[in-house]
Amino acid sequence: MRMPAPIRLRELIRTIRTARTQAEEREMIQKECAAIRSSFREEDNTYRCRNVAKLLYMHMLGYPAHFGQLECLKLIASQKFTDKRIGYLGAMLLLDERQDVHLLMTNCIKNDLNHSTQYVQGLALCTLGCMGSSEMCRDLAGEVEKLLKTSNSYLRKKAALCAVHVIRKVPELMEMFLPATKNLLNEKNHGVLHTSVVLLTEMCERSPDMLAHFRKLVPQLVRILKNLIMSGYSPEHDVSGISDPFLQVRILRLLRILGRNDDDSSEAMNDILAQVATNTETSKNVGNAILYETVLTIMDIKSESGLRVLAINILGRFLLNNDKNIRYVALTSLLKTVQTDHNAVQRHRSTIVDCLKDLDVSIKRRAMELSFALVNGNNVRGMMKELLYFLDSCEPEFKADCASGIFLAAEKYAPSKRWHIDTIMRVLTTAGSYVRDDAVPNLIQLITNSVEMHAYTVQRLYKAILGDYSQQPLVQVASWCIGEYGDLLVSGQCEEEEPIQVTEDEVLDILESILISNMSASVTRGYALTAIMKLSTRFTCTVNRIKKVVSIYGSSIDVELQQRAVEYNALFKKYDHMRPALLERMPVMEKVTTNGPTEVVQTNGETEPAVLETKPPPSGLQPGSQANDLLDLLGGSDITPVIPTVPTSKPASAGGELLDLLGDLNLTGSPVPAPAPQISQPPFLLDGLPSQPLFNDIAAGIPSITAYNKNGLKIDFTFERSNTNPSVTVITIQASNSTELDMTDFVFQAAVPKTFQLQLLSPSSSVIPAFNSGTITQVIKILNPQKQQLRMRIKLTYNHKGSAMQDLAEVNNFPPQSWQ
Repeated sequence: MRMPAPIRLRELIRTIRTARTQAEEREMIQKECAAIRSSFREEDNTYRCRNVAKLLYMHMLGYPAHFGQLECLKLIASQKFTDKRIGYLGAMLLLDERQDVHLLMTNCIKNDLNHSTQYVQGLALCTLGCMGSSEMCRDLAGEVEKLLKTSNSYLRKKAALCAVHVIRKVPELMEMFLPATKNLLNEKNHGVLHTSVVLLTEMCERSPDMLAHFRKLVPQLVRILKNLIMSGYSPEHDVSGISDPFLQVRILRLLRILGRNDDDSSEAMNDILAQVATNTETSKNVGNAILYETVLTIMDIKSESGLRVLAINILGRFLLNNDKNIRYVALTSLLKTVQTDHNAVQRHRSTIVDCLKDLDVSIKRRAMELSFALVNGNNVRGMMKELLYFLDSCEPEFKADCASGIFLAAEKYAPSKRWHIDTIMRVLTTAGSYVRDDAVPNLIQLITNSVEMHAYTVQRLYKAILGDYSQQPLVQVASWCIGEYGDLLVSGQCEEEEPIQVTEDEVLDILESILISNMSASVTRGYALTAIMKLSTRFTCTVNRIKKVVSIYGSSIDVELQQRAVEYNALFKKYDHMRPALLERMPVMEKVTTNGPTEVVQTNGETEPAVLETKPPPSGLQPGSQANDLLDLLGGSDITPVIPTVPTSKPASAGGELLDLLGDLNLTGSPVPAPAPQISQPPFLLDGLPSQPLFNDIAAGIPSITAYNKNGLKIDFTFERSNTNPSVTVITIQASNSTELDMTDFVFQAAVPKTFQLQLLSPSSSVIPAFNSGTITQVIKILNPQKQQLRMRIKLTYNHKGSAMQDLAEVNNFPPQSWQ
């Protein structure tokens, strides 16, 4: 019994669109798929084409249609054009390289490429160019190359696009198409010209040899582009009054590739680029697209300076366009060119600044980035005023980036230290908690360096935090400054502006309010408590009050605060004779960034290369009795904790170095509040040793050891010995991570017996990459004058898979060569 004729595609579409719910639509689709499967099993050739067409429609709706793949192959093998058309369409939609079924098509496509009907050949070329695998491309490249030489323009344009796919799949077949490309640009048909340019672009991008070969075609491409510009109205190719803009854009992209890093090619295309830039209509998006490609080409080749200025002026006109997309494209392009053509971009500064007020967040972000790129020493005051206004009114997601940009620009181009400090304080007041963590130590370092501004700064900060502790970075900087320069605040010494009258009790009231405020973070309370402790050496009438405050926090539930308070209490009770030296004022810190054999000293935007000098430590750097007494505060055991080299510059005095032990030692694993940025390497803390490393030869024969290997974290020790001082052993640790996730916030701490002296230098990073793809290195220097066997305790803390990890271990397997 013959099955009834299936419904037509239009009826199926109409029926599906009447479905009121997704379940109803799914039921219709399942019912129709069942009927189609039955028809396929019956080998019904009459309605196979109709059924595959319906299956393709259901596939586009998102329903599975894989069971129709073989039916597509049967339609391709049919002699009827209507069957082949649906079959090839189904193959392009339902098949890809991952299915073995597509290999069965190779013979059918080869036959159809040699078919007598151009439309059948076109179907085969489209299918091969859409989903042909590398094997199919190798087998059929010869047929494609033949069709590329045919006189039929319909087939040549399809063959050129198919050749692009073949080259992408099998780049080594590129030379096969080289002879056929010689006459492609002589074609009058715009479709063939367009696809030929696409093919040439692909070949030039993939092969330097092809790029050099096709550079001789630049005059011909220039001639084609000139004809397009000068040609009159052609209804066949006209788009908004412009002749074939798609072909123009393709030619401009190819010229950009051919002219890059080549003087002769760039010279040959300079004139035509100027003509395109001046003769193209800008009232429609079609003209803007051509102008944008022209600008990119001008900026990418070795063009004349006048032409580059013309290109930037075009982008400046784009900024005045009402279309947001065009403004965004202009800002992005200017951001790429600002480094090479800074002065030309500067002419459009006012327009760029106006974009900061745009309602579109993407445009606003690009305008902000470009504004920071335009800041220099001449316009820093005006630009900072605009950017501070933007910071005050922008959305929260912009505040962190804007604040960081202002910090960097002010540091580089500040006209004076007072302006620099005022600007950063304005940012802290405006951006509040959106300021990034590094802002606090950077401002502290700036204030420390500005000796003549200490009284002015502490007075301004005191006023800024009166009654408002919501801006945590501002409160942290203010607490630090009050602790350092509280005596200047109370004395009323300020030449910059009218001094305020503040008593010692009023200053302590502010700091105590910070300690008990619900808005204060743990780090902020640490700053406040340390400030109160420092004021015990600067104030004379309130020392007893300070003792009471410190003793109260000795039982705080915050471990960091409790540890500080206990240590400060011990200073009052047992080591009061050391307190003035320990709590003395921080010295001026010089910011140095290493750059090869010299270092660059940066001060208020001026950079001067300075030869790195090796300064020996002052004599009497660390009195033995005071150091040992102070270390007893930390536990009284026979273990000497490491003196870590943290990213701050410390005073070269007994008080300053010993303060490191209290302020920077972190044996409990609790965080140290916001250290200042790394300034320079402090002097080596071991008596009698210079600050520069003296381990010029690697100690031959000292084997390396594995000190720790657990939970995917492995730490290896390698050893070096100093030629100058044989008692110094230099250990380089290498930490690697074999797990699938990075280990972050990695901190390595070490301690040795009291008969040794130890210094731990700064690590290369705080993140250990996963899969052993990188390591962290860190250097330990150990002074062992008695040649005793090395022993060490290590403490490791890091974050992994969202959890804080901590572990302790002992290392006792040091090789004898490392200490004998």
